[in-house]
Amino acid sequence: MPIEIRNPAAPSEIVATFDETPMDALDDCVASARQAQADWAAKPQPERGALVAKYIDELEARGEDIALSITKEMGKPLAEARGEVGKAVGEARACIGRASAPIGEVFPSQIPGTVAYSTRRPRGVILGINPWNFPFSTPMRKAIPALVYGNAIILKPASLTPGAIALMAEVAAEVLPKDLVQSVIGGGALGQTLSEHDGIDAISFTGSVEVGKRVAMAAAGHLAEVSLELGGKNPAILNDASNLDAALDQIMAAAFAVCGQRCTAVSRVIVHRDLEAEAVSGLAARAEAMQPMDGAADGAKIGPLSSAQQLEDVDGFVTRARGEGAIVAAGGDKPETETGGYFYAPTILSNVTRHMEVARDEVFGPVLSVIAYDTVDEAMSIANDVAFGLSSCLYSERTDVVERFVAESESGMIHVNAGSFPENHVPFVGIKDSAMGVGGSNGPSTIQFYTTEHTVYRRAAV
Repeated sequence: MPIEIRNPAAPSEIVATFDETPMDALDDCVASARQAQADWAAKPQPERGALVAKYIDELEARGEDIALSITKEMGKPLAEARGEVGKAVGEARACIGRASAPIGEVFPSQIPGTVAYSTRRPRGVILGINPWNFPFSTPMRKAIPALVYGNAIILKPASLTPGAIALMAEVAAEVLPKDLVQSVIGGGALGQTLSEHDGIDAISFTGSVEVGKRVAMAAAGHLAEVSLELGGKNPAILNDASNLDAALDQIMAAAFAVCGQRCTAVSRVIVHRDLEAEAVSGLAARAEAMQPMDGAADGAKIGPLSSAQQLEDVDGFVTRARGEGAIVAAGGDKPETETGGYFYAPTILSNVTRHMEVARDEVFGPVLSVIAYDTVDEAMSIANDVAFGLSSCLYSERTDVVERFVAESESGMIHVNAGSFPENHVPFVGIKDSAMGVGGSNGPSTIQFYTTEHTVYRRAAV
């Protein structure tokens, strides 16, 4: 059945059409991936690395096509889409270099004449289930380490944004062995069926907590390894700053990139009461200066939300927050456009308390809540008092506050005087409801997900 992809900035415009993968094709998909993986794993790692490097080069050469697909399908400004492509390529190249690092350890044996050591082998066939907000960088974070460590991978895009993964599969067919990288297109039932398939050795999932739990339960049925990258409710504590404008600029960038539709977006500004009024007015002025527009338009800074459902969800959060006593300092409405696009004005909410829904649940949209505090004890308590633990920020030049924040922040990624943007070569990790399993994307721990560990006891003779 064809799937029509529509432009969220102009929903009447069909930007692409893709054929849904039949459910009865999945067994063959897994079987062909397993055969391709066996041949691929037999190649020396440096040879695999060279082929994957060529694959990355070819994807980079198609970068503009990929960026345009991202903008047309999910709406982010073209500059952001190009940035996504560039960052994904940078992360991929860092991964290739890391894959040539030592992979085991030698241990002193208890038995004379015996050498004991550990080594690692490719895990097998990986299933990568991807979200719609980063249609290229997220599947690249799954595919590149899978490949360099000797695995095959089956990539499932979100139904809203299949274009980037389709291009990844197209380029893979030109550069890499047949069936090593495959794409399947369909809804949740297709993802569930593959997650339950006993031919899948590991599942890397990025998306909501609710769906992630279902994936983990499906994987448990055949003991597949699981890596879940889930949601966030990320705080920025604003305690003190000699340059408040610079701090507010960083917070705005971290809050409203991808129209707030990223798991690492800052969604709560926890501000010292002495700075509250100035922070609210500064954030509101910046929000009002951001005009939502078609991501393909010249100068676009913030695009539409990804779908009609996403628009209604975000508006519902703001409406309920008003009912609980929050004050809209900027935005809080759906601008009318000739195209009927899914636009929502960048929104600053003040007078928010820690117990409001908007301060606790993931909005996943251009909404930033400001919560005031009086003591550092209170700030840390508010920051940690949510189910999520992905990313956190502190703005302070006090050593005691910084040291306490680094020691006590319940987040996988902790930023001091910097926005919540991860670097290419370091672990992308979360705790609490934000993640499960070893991080399956960036950083040296990646090898633990994409390979299995083996201990060898070796003697010269009996």
